[in-house]
Amino acid sequence: MRNLKRLTGLIALSLAACTSVPEPTPMPDDPYYAPVMPEEQIDPAVANGSLFRGQNVNGLYSDIKARNLGDIITVRLQEQTTASKSASTGTSRNTNVDLPTPTLFGRDVTVSGNPISAGINGGSEFSGDSSADQSNQLQGEITVAVIRVLPNGNLIVRGEKWLTLNNGEEYVRLTGIIRPQDVRSNNTIESNRVANARIEYSGTGSLASAQREGWLTRFFNGPIWPF
Repeated sequence: MRNLKRLTGLIALSLAACTSVPEPTPMPDDPYYAPVMPEEQIDPAVANGSLFRGQNVNGLYSDIKARNLGDIITVRLQEQTTASKSASTGTSRNTNVDLPTPTLFGRDVTVSGNPISAGINGGSEFSGDSSADQSNQLQGEITVAVIRVLPNGNLIVRGEKWLTLNNGEEYVRLTGIIRPQDVRSNNTIESNRVANARIEYSGTGSLASAQREGWLTRFFNGPIWPF
């Protein structure tokens, strides 16, 4: 009875641990992914006798690539990963022990004229094989904003895109660091050129909830279930 109570208490504690910290539900217009707007500054009047202001004029060969705070850039998602792993293990062991014939007063002990002999033979063998294959692919585009310009000229970008569907919403979030040199002339860059990239693609609503396991199923499939 005492063991049953302990087992019941352990199961209740495990279930409480599985449900005590719910995962936060992503919401649109998260302030963390909001673009940073550059502050409006009034340029000081410079008496240079010209209609053009030298600090804002573009060069003859300047481009339209993002390089300042608040500029936007389109990231082309071209993510594809493939992993494969296999392992094979085999062990064997054999043991043989022969016991000598017992003696009594210098003579071998016999039964019906036959000497007594004994031996021990034992063996064990183990073999195991395992393999795992995983493949992921993500393609699309997301436009992000420059939220910070680093002293070396690199840009920290961040942004999100939400798609509202019939039975829920899907979203793509991206943050990372890019080099202005990697940005193409049409103001786009591939996702594999984004350093320290954090790409999140998921959804909310009834379709996303139907693909998640219930808390009781997660408990029985978790590492603390002993069977």
